[in-house]
Amino acid sequence: MIVGTLQRYFAWRFLGTVLAVFVGIYALISLIDYVELTKRTAQAPNVSAWMVLKASFFRVPLHTERIMPFAVLVGTMSCYLNLSRRLELVIARSAGMSAWQFISPALTMALILGVLATTVYNPLSAVMQERSKRIEAEIYGEQPAGSAGGSSFWARQRSGEGQSIINAQTSREQGVVLDGVTVFAFDAAGHFQHRIEAKGAVLEAGNWRLTEARLYGAGVPLREHSTYLLSTNLTPEQVRESFATPETVPFWQIPMYIEMAEHAGLVAAGYRLQYQKLLARPFLLAAMVLLAAAVSLRFFRFGGVQKMILSGVSAGFLLYVLSKVTEDLSKAQLMHPVAAAWLPVLVGGLTGFVALLYQEDG
Repeated sequence: MIVGTLQRYFAWRFLGTVLAVFVGIYALISLIDYVELTKRTAQAPNVSAWMVLKASFFRVPLHTERIMPFAVLVGTMSCYLNLSRRLELVIARSAGMSAWQFISPALTMALILGVLATTVYNPLSAVMQERSKRIEAEIYGEQPAGSAGGSSFWARQRSGEGQSIINAQTSREQGVVLDGVTVFAFDAAGHFQHRIEAKGAVLEAGNWRLTEARLYGAGVPLREHSTYLLSTNLTPEQVRESFATPETVPFWQIPMYIEMAEHAGLVAAGYRLQYQKLLARPFLLAAMVLLAAAVSLRFFRFGGVQKMILSGVSAGFLLYVLSKVTEDLSKAQLMHPVAAAWLPVLVGGLTGFVALLYQEDG
């Protein structure tokens, strides 16, 4: 009965500390994102502070998904170091609890948090990200095409009229709607014809519908069109491969996108990797608990707290680097998405588990 009570106590302490760290980081990211977005929209006409605040509010959840493992890492270290400082771990050991018994509540809570983050928080953040893109499109609506900033997307297409290279500053609805579009058109022989700059583009059956388009050609006067149709052989599935960001697809819809890509004969490596990363997220959070516990269960009075904290942060950073490397290899089709998503989980979990075995059981 005593052990069960202590385990519940440790579980709630862990949950409270992790949530406090996550909320603190969330608030910091929100502030930085709002200030940055305010600077970017300073030249946009008729933009209120409320609109900028809404755009930032809808953008932040997607960014905070990436810092969840670090929130768990820092929260776990803070929780156990505080318990050690207050000699509560000593009392737990004297009550007959082993280190594995007061780590198991944190592992259970980390798994639950990971499941909620994948099944609830991710779909919510994906929907909010799409809403943020629509608000940003309204903010930059009166600016020249391509001045909105942000990441740039590229795609090449062929049609009966020749070849085209399309560049878009931003994409919405998984690449079907583009903003800040620039098109470089070539004839069938590969000779440059003209450049098109448009405010936006929408994919339709057999063509792109460009709005507020301007055509620039060598030795040809500037031509302006309120609507311009550009022939294309791209399908929505092919467009998603070039312009879509898998991070903005809700977890429950990713299998559908993968199936559509397979029917179209595409690889869909980005969607497969994102799906596996979301499936592995609960176990990644549990691996972070093991890593943090391995460097924070030492008795506080023995000293060396700074070294323990530095070791934990370094382990988390190295694990992040490993995950980025495997992610890039997977996107380049040099590593299977399953291996790319689960390798950091296995490395982090096994490292923390072995370190704890050495410390606790020799």
